[in-house]
Amino acid sequence: GRLVLAALLGFLIGLEREFRGQAAGERTHALVALGAAAFALISPRGFPGGDATRVAAGVVTGIGFLGAGMILKKEGEKIEGLTTAAGIWAVGAIGLA
Repeated sequence: GRLVLAALLGFLIGLEREFRGQAAGERTHALVALGAAAFALISPRGFPGGDATRVAAGVVTGIGFLGAGMILKKEGEKIEGLTTAAGIWAVGAIGLA
């Protein structure tokens, strides 16, 4: 249930990015949300007594690297991909919730 909901919410957010022709669309957003939700569900079972906040911090860091790869500096001072990177970061948070 939780994994499907996370993937669905990520997919819906990714639809907007897909319609705007961005590199990260519905599949990417759905997979990031699904992956974050899976880590959130697996970590307490795989590491009983472990600190769940450390897993969340690791997921957020990994998603940050994905987002950083989407930010490009074009000719002059134009920077593209910030909104897409923020969307990836947001769906990661949705998946962890």
